Amino acid sequence: MKKLLTIAALLSLTACSKVTIENYEKISVGMEKAELEQVLGSADSCEEKTLHTNCVWGDESKNITVTLVSDRVTLFSKKGI
Repeated sequence: MKKLLTIAALLSLTACSKVTIENYEKISVGMEKAELEQVLGSADSCEEKTLHTNCVWGDESKNITVTLVSDRVTLFSKKGI
């Protein structure tokens, strides 16, 4: 029974992932960070550099990476979706 609950929990997390091709296609250069977070939710990680911030949604095998300058999207890419 515990295994079944664990599997169900993992499947529900996977099903709720916002790292999808449909959401990737909603991203555009110039989009504000707040708009981006409405589409993808909070980033799994962000790294602030001197002039920009790189944020990643997802993991190494399946992710969306976005570069922000002044809280606006300047570059974005996808992997595994």
